[in-house]
Amino acid sequence: MALTGRLVALLAVGIVPVVLLGELYDRAAAALLGWLALIVLLIVVDLLLAASPRKVSLDRTLPGRVRLGETATSTLYLTNTGRRMLRAVVRDAWQPSAGPSTNRSRVEVPASERRAVTVALTPFRRGERRTERVTIRSTGPLGLAARQATLRSAGHIRVLPPFNARKHLPSRLARLRELDGRASVMIRGRGTEFDSLREYVRGDDVRSIDWRATARHSDVMVRTWRPERDRRVVIVIDTGRTQAARIGDETRIDTAFESALLLAALATRSGDRVDLVMYDRRLRGRVHGASGPELLSRMVDAMAPVEPDLIEMDWTAVPSLVRQVTTQRSLVVLATAIDAPGISRELMAIVPQLTRDHMVVVSSVTDPDVAAGVMRRSDREEVYRAAAAERALLDVARVTTVLKRFGADVITGAPADLPPALADRYIALKAAGRL
Repeated sequence: MALTGRLVALLAVGIVPVVLLGELYDRAAAALLGWLALIVLLIVVDLLLAASPRKVSLDRTLPGRVRLGETATSTLYLTNTGRRMLRAVVRDAWQPSAGPSTNRSRVEVPASERRAVTVALTPFRRGERRTERVTIRSTGPLGLAARQATLRSAGHIRVLPPFNARKHLPSRLARLRELDGRASVMIRGRGTEFDSLREYVRGDDVRSIDWRATARHSDVMVRTWRPERDRRVVIVIDTGRTQAARIGDETRIDTAFESALLLAALATRSGDRVDLVMYDRRLRGRVHGASGPELLSRMVDAMAPVEPDLIEMDWTAVPSLVRQVTTQRSLVVLATAIDAPGISRELMAIVPQLTRDHMVVVSSVTDPDVAAGVMRRSDREEVYRAAAAERALLDVARVTTVLKRFGADVITGAPADLPPALADRYIALKAAGRL
């Protein structure tokens, strides 16, 4: 049972006769007791006339997935199976990180009818956002007291990575088409596999004209090339503690996800096979054997619930993980954080094992505030900060030098710059015939 504000106001009215009767204590006490008895009687009557919240059946509909930052609508249906009018306040207990627009809704449901309660959800965290129970507070016709019950009605929605880097995809796909020879450009396609013949269009390189084919046709024909296809791209995302650091509005692992999604979208469009492994000391997620739209769908599904664990990454297991995925020469992308040499010792130790068999690219996000801090030296505190920033940048430079010496390629950049930079390096490798 719950009491309402109207009941409190009614109790306050009972003080009036007490004040008016003044020193007539007996009459004042009798009036007060009579007033309280009347209120108790009204509460009992109100509760008896209130609809039972347990005679409400619940059903809900909501989309299974939503991208981070987008809004989805959750609809909760209440069916009144009792014989009285239900006047209720409904609280759908979504997690706060689901971003519900409201958590309480007032609803009236006549007997044997159904009403819908809609809640807009704008999640601000990835992963599974859940609600387990619904609380219904049914007030009587007098509005003095309410019957309350909590019913089980589970629902969940999976919040996917936002993939904001997809805005870079059209321009990179256009460059891939240039490499394929499917777009008219002022330069000769740099693919190495012959693809097909087509009619000459203005802008084609005259060195691509196939004179024999031209002699057999009425039009001038040109040869088109495409980069090698059906290559393997293995993306290994570090889910250890260093990926939990927040840079700007997102964590390092979120930037790694954005980079991986853009690279995967690009690689699968160019005919390469992409595998994803997320690992720290245990396998956190894996996508294998998918291509096209299914690949991105499975990748975002695998990434959605993954948060960095506060443990050190076990880099010694990575070579065997890559061997389990493929034994042929592949592009192996290690998405991690490049820090001090002591922290990156295991990473530097396994890179030579990988570069013997694969093309290795180490992708790491950098903090723009660290680079900016080097330039600010107006007072003593900023001088100390600048010294610390210089030391951090020197550590990154030392590790980068070692990784390059072992044959790895290193891509670093701010959160907004890293995904397109990694995509550009992939296109450059395809153009150079190194992949």
